[in-house]
Amino acid sequence: MLKLIGGGGGQDWACSVAGTGLGSEEAALEVAGPKDQGEANGSVPGWGCEEVPESAPGARMFPTCATRRARRGQGAEEVGESAGGGEERPARHPPAPALRLPNRKAQGGSEGIKTPENDLQGGLLSRGPLAAPPAPGMGDSGGQPGRCSAHAPGDSAHAGAGAAALNGLLHNGFHPPPARGRGPAGGSDTAPPRVPLLAELQPQPQLPQHDSPAKKCRLRRRMDSGKKNRPPFPWFGMDIGGTLVKLVYFEPKDITAEEEQEEVENLKSIRKYLTSNTAYGKSGIRDVHLELKNLTMCGRKGNLHFIRFPSCAMHTFIQMGSEKNFSSLHTTLCATGGGAFKFEEDFRMIADLQLHKLDELDCLIQGLLYVDSVGFNGKPECYYFENPTNPELCQKKPYCLDNPYPMLLVNMGSGVSILAVYSKDNYKRVTGTSLGGGTFLGLCCLLTGCETFEEALEMAAKGDSTNVDKLVKDIYGGDYERFGLQGSAVASSFGNMMSKEKRESISKEDLARATLVTITNNIGSIARMCALNENIDRVVFVGNFLRINMVSMKLLAYAMDFWSKGQLKALFLEHEGYFGAVGALLELFKMNDDQ
Repeated sequence: MLKLIGGGGGQDWACSVAGTGLGSEEAALEVAGPKDQGEANGSVPGWGCEEVPESAPGARMFPTCATRRARRGQGAEEVGESAGGGEERPARHPPAPALRLPNRKAQGGSEGIKTPENDLQGGLLSRGPLAAPPAPGMGDSGGQPGRCSAHAPGDSAHAGAGAAALNGLLHNGFHPPPARGRGPAGGSDTAPPRVPLLAELQPQPQLPQHDSPAKKCRLRRRMDSGKKNRPPFPWFGMDIGGTLVKLVYFEPKDITAEEEQEEVENLKSIRKYLTSNTAYGKSGIRDVHLELKNLTMCGRKGNLHFIRFPSCAMHTFIQMGSEKNFSSLHTTLCATGGGAFKFEEDFRMIADLQLHKLDELDCLIQGLLYVDSVGFNGKPECYYFENPTNPELCQKKPYCLDNPYPMLLVNMGSGVSILAVYSKDNYKRVTGTSLGGGTFLGLCCLLTGCETFEEALEMAAKGDSTNVDKLVKDIYGGDYERFGLQGSAVASSFGNMMSKEKRESISKEDLARATLVTITNNIGSIARMCALNENIDRVVFVGNFLRINMVSMKLLAYAMDFWSKGQLKALFLEHEGYFGAVGALLELFKMNDDQ
């Protein structure tokens, strides 16, 4: 039995993309970004969509009405029938009953059962395990042109439909049994002779004619997706965190001239807008230095781009998705992070988009392992600091993470989660702390009046935290030798601020530096204790708290090395906070493999 998999309302495939949501200049996000990134370069075409594709992403081509009539008929060959004294009547076509599909509800209040014609017109057919492969000339191997229905000469229109119908049946993997004719005397069945096909009835492996290049493009994309188990473009992965939204976008570079000509205008606009700008409005930033080039993903070659904007601008992003009609692209938007749950209803109600929600720690690990495996444009993704206890000799060195297990993974975002990872599918969350990157930025905004993470780090780089913190030497007058505590170690963070005289002498830069040291030391202390408890000597620090934050990275490297007497090594990764978004993109490919 031919089984068509679908569902009312498009719930199985209705997850659509909002593009990047970074939109045109007039809908730009409003929170200020780094000054050195600059504004968007020049005018950018809109993301409007003139053609609305069918609702079933990745759906394959289905047989025509003639195909379905052939299924309902008596087989691959016409049946002759004796008349009276043994004369054989010309072949005729008996009326075909309606094809009934199980578990299908009628639309629009109709009492009848839905047919494939209605499904196709309504855009509700979804590619499933029994869906039809592409027709010849559509990027897949051809059918079996030798097995076609026979028709009476002169009935070219109907015969052409029958030949196309049988060709469609064979494409579906359905081979009808041989038709049996009845002899003149009504005795045993005998196979009637085959009638040679006319030339015009031979199946032609050509691209079906459509109303517009846009429709041709959508059909070709679905055919190609069906062949390679690829999702339709554009390909996005999204990590909606408490402070930042991280977005990865795959830009295909192996687009053929034919694909370029037939590509829908909306998709062209997205690719051009994202790849020709490094800043989107005032808060959307593309980290050009992190771009992964000449990457092969899901059988296509291209570049992977990394984009971020503040989570507080999320509603602007969603509204732009609605204005630009991103839901018409019918791709799946895989999203992770707490915001995937928090903003799910807003995506659905405002932009008519449904998110495929994913666990953020699963995505974090999968994304990290993938990026490390492909490397950073020929260089290692992972690195460490050699001689971290000696500021003059401390330098960055590459590290091979080919055999990473077990590792302690410290994810430093708005808050901190610490994972013990024993394999890609075996990990546990050991503990965490609420004092993370969000704490640092929040306190800096209160204490210094800064507004951005970049501004807070710039101030911290110029400050002196010893004016704010009480050190061991402030209590002992020197080192605490018995336990190996150096006099320069912090005994009490912000301990000097109980003195009015000290408060009046400090600067905002000192406060920013002390805040950064306090948060970093706390994370490092917890990570070290977890590593000892789990008997793991490899500690990997990731997360956007470390973005452009060399002060914290060197502090962590120093703490791990000093307190463990060289037994613990702090490792870092170039793409710090984007691994969750990469993991979400990888899940997009897995979804198509499952289908």
